[in-house]
Amino acid sequence: MHNFILKRLFQLIPVLLGVSLLVFAIMSFTPGDPAQLILGENAPQHAVESLREEMGLNDPFVMRYARYVGNAATGDLGRSYSSGRDVFNEIFSRFPNTLILATLGTLIAILIGIPVGILSATRQYSFIDSGSMLMALLGVSMPNFWLGLMMILVFSVNLGWLPSGGYSDWSSLILPAITLGTGSAAIITRMTRSSMLEVIRQDYIRTARAKGVAENVVINKHALKNALIPVITVIGLQFGNLIGGAVLTETVFSWPGVGRMMVDAIRQKDTPMVMGAVMFLAAAFTLVNLLVDVLYGYVDPRIKSQYA
Repeated sequence: MHNFILKRLFQLIPVLLGVSLLVFAIMSFTPGDPAQLILGENAPQHAVESLREEMGLNDPFVMRYARYVGNAATGDLGRSYSSGRDVFNEIFSRFPNTLILATLGTLIAILIGIPVGILSATRQYSFIDSGSMLMALLGVSMPNFWLGLMMILVFSVNLGWLPSGGYSDWSSLILPAITLGTGSAAIITRMTRSSMLEVIRQDYIRTARAKGVAENVVINKHALKNALIPVITVIGLQFGNLIGGAVLTETVFSWPGVGRMMVDAIRQKDTPMVMGAVMFLAAAFTLVNLLVDVLYGYVDPRIKSQYA
């Protein structure tokens, strides 16, 4: 298991290098001069040129990228062009907000997705099954930003029950967490139903029923545990997606997380901040997937033996 974890951690290096090269190239070759943005539109040209030279922006692309990677390897992600703050500290000051939102969104998705998926599978082709699959289809199809705007319109503007944005108290979490968790709940519902249907048709389930074991014991003890393995995969991937993919939800609800910070940095062509945020989210997504793989070993000993 330790060798497997080390191997996966080493695989993180080429992933981060590929992501950093792609984002650095996009930020370098798109219009906009960071020196001009820092000094303002009315700054004299000689001051802009002097700052460009000081920041190393006149160096070739390869040299600038190599310098960035070398600094990042030592933990120096640079300073924001717009605020002058250290990128590393800025990201870690906002990451807890993103983590809280992603965790709550995942919990909502699990609490909805798994029970509804089990209910749908045990009552296949019933009204409950059809209704559940229709709601799951709607949940997968609805864009997050549209759902967020509709929820703001209904619960904040019209009813006045919940705040429309920002982070003041626990009530600020409700709308963005539901918005973020809806799509994942739909995916978990469909996966749980599919996995449960496959398991409850196995011979050992029929044997348990033939021996007179209570139906709730058959479902909860014998079927659910084996059906959960692919569901755990989906939950792990969804949690990683929610950490890295909360950009639109954080922007719609003005949530002070890493995603909103990254959108603001892109608007200001703040290359160090964009690079730091993207690499951090890519690393977080990869580590979450690694955690899911490790978790497999504890759910299914057969998988753990393959890592040995």
